[in-house]
Amino acid sequence: MYTLYIANKNYSSWSLRPWLLLGGLGIPFAERLVAFSPAAAANREAFRAFAPNGKVPCLHDGDTVVWDSLAIAEYLAERHPGVWPSDPAARAWARCAAAEMHSGFGALRTHCTMNCGVRVRLPDPLPAGLDADIARVDELWSEGLERFGGRFLAGDGFGAVDAFYAPVAFRIQTYGLRLGAGSMAYAQRLLDLPAMREWYDAALAESWRDPGHEDEARRAGTWLQDLRGAEGASAGAG
Repeated sequence: MYTLYIANKNYSSWSLRPWLLLGGLGIPFAERLVAFSPAAAANREAFRAFAPNGKVPCLHDGDTVVWDSLAIAEYLAERHPGVWPSDPAARAWARCAAAEMHSGFGALRTHCTMNCGVRVRLPDPLPAGLDADIARVDELWSEGLERFGGRFLAGDGFGAVDAFYAPVAFRIQTYGLRLGAGSMAYAQRLLDLPAMREWYDAALAESWRDPGHEDEARRAGTWLQDLRGAEGASAGAG
């Protein structure tokens, strides 16, 4: 069985992607969570115990170690159906869209760090570049939904491209980002996935508070609510 190493569910958008892909496709795996340390050097040292690059996520399959989220998706695609669409055109589009998220959207990452358990009001006007990143997400999601006509980005089946954009759904929830109606409905479908709700509930229940990640979220805007540690965590999703 696979072993997937991840970090804090409240913060780690990169960990969410393969975790959700495995869970969403019903692929059995064991989770190993190693919490972030306030010191970057300590993080790297702890994560080097299971990942050669000292980062999360990292997948172990026996003696095989796969230490990048996109590489994990491709590794799983060689062994399991449904990771990428079977239709060649949809598969090419899904791979491009996932790769764009893997390498782009710097302003969105910088100004809207993932923090599942808080609600933040962003400043007006938005920081430079953030509006363009939000518009690109909306454009890309709208294209996938309209072109392939399914509930998910590349058709009716959940797959890797959806897993790669799942952290954006949490950011929409945290920061009140507004996209078009079709994109907002898609974001809610992601949030409603059983695996997403499981991740969210676990994120709210975490006792860890990493100063660096907390500071990033506080710099983003005005904190309206902190739902972490509250009972009935699922009520906050959506």
